[in-house]
Amino acid sequence: MVLRGVLFQLLALLLFVAMDTSIKWMTAGFPPSQIIWARFFFSFLAVALFFRLWMGRLPWRSRAPGLQAVRSLILLGCSLLFATALSRIPLADATAVGFASPLLTIALAALVLGERVGARRWLGVAIGFAGVLVALRPPFLTGFAPDWAYLLPLGTAFGFAWYQILTRRLAAQDDARVTIFHTGLAGTLGASLLMPFAFTPPSAAQWGFLAGIGLLGAVGHGFLVMAYARAPASLLAPLSYSQLVWATMAGVLVFGERPDGWTLLGALVIALGGILAALPQRTA
Repeated sequence: MVLRGVLFQLLALLLFVAMDTSIKWMTAGFPPSQIIWARFFFSFLAVALFFRLWMGRLPWRSRAPGLQAVRSLILLGCSLLFATALSRIPLADATAVGFASPLLTIALAALVLGERVGARRWLGVAIGFAGVLVALRPPFLTGFAPDWAYLLPLGTAFGFAWYQILTRRLAAQDDARVTIFHTGLAGTLGASLLMPFAFTPPSAAQWGFLAGIGLLGAVGHGFLVMAYARAPASLLAPLSYSQLVWATMAGVLVFGERPDGWTLLGALVIALGGILAALPQRTA
């Protein structure tokens, strides 16, 4: 059961990098809010169609509809912040700074879910935060003020940590299919409110690309929900560091973005902290 959760988490992370790469590519011609609307709309459309064909009905009945809505809107906010960051800074940089999220998830897993987090994992969290600080390029380290957009993935990290904690909590109340359905429903409704303020008509090919972003999001978050239904949040969160490798490769291959020394150093420290936190805890 736990091993399946780990595998689902790794698959989700790979799909998220593909989605982030596609979003960054599209920010050259579309406002971030429109791209995120498409990400939620087409994701919800795919999920609804799948459930209708597979189950013969839509799994909309939730034991905690309010919590489902809050979780989904948090994800919408995280997506908007991260897409805006991707329009201004390299993919690897945004991903590295965003990796404050699994560190915060470990802390919240202990404080909110009551999961046991030992001293070694707390040490890993502290080391990881030091790496995030380096990746943020503070003036006292670099001697110059960083782009304000580097703060956006940090905001995403805070929101996504809560999103993962709520995912774990909802796993005890609702079936995973219900959670997947509500993720797209609330996100689509919330993002649609922004469309009258910013919309660029896409071509047929661009519509297809926007739909692909939605499909990547749907499948990725489906795997994420199934992962958190099978394994503890404090175990799954550190696995997110594998995403740093894929994001760096995508940045180099797709955008020609070669990470600088601050990004590499920050990512290395973050990874060291994550590996320390991910090691199995000793049992008495």
